[in-house]
Amino acid sequence: MYAVIKTGGKQYRVQPGDLLVVEKLDGDVGAQVAFDQVLMVGGEGGDVLVGAPTVDGAVVTATLIETRKGEKVKIFKKIRRQGYRRTRGHRQFETVLRVTGLEAGAHTAKWDGVVDLTPKLVLDARARGLAPRVEAASVVEAAPAPAPVVEAAAEAPKKTRAKKAKSDAAPEGDAGSEA
Repeated sequence: MYAVIKTGGKQYRVQPGDLLVVEKLDGDVGAQVAFDQVLMVGGEGGDVLVGAPTVDGAVVTATLIETRKGEKVKIFKKIRRQGYRRTRGHRQFETVLRVTGLEAGAHTAKWDGVVDLTPKLVLDARARGLAPRVEAASVVEAAPAPAPVVEAAAEAPKKTRAKKAKSDAAPEGDAGSEA
């Protein structure tokens, strides 16, 4: 079962379990968000309810996972042959949602999964190996790692240059005055 909802001036086709990125919505992490502007509801059997403009009594529920800044958009202005160039950037705020349910009259669909509230910043850091996982940290605390073995190697004597004194570097007499 799917639905077409309208939020932030855009339309999205959603079904329970989808991860959705929309314009910024108010709310805290873990809050339930309900969308009542459902434009269309489609079922598995091919039956479709189309609203005029919205389907009466249809509600899509979602859980707010995070509010973050989106990708950077660069604005570049130039007037040719005038030496005029300006570059600016902008990052729009966006909200990440997990669609958990869909209700439209007799039609209902729920998502049975668990909503993970881990933000994308942490997931990206884990993928690059920069942030330890919580499960891995508890395993490390339970069994301490053995101390690393360090062997002392014989060091070769360092070669250093002898610094010349200033009196040795410059001759006493001026070479051009002998003539």
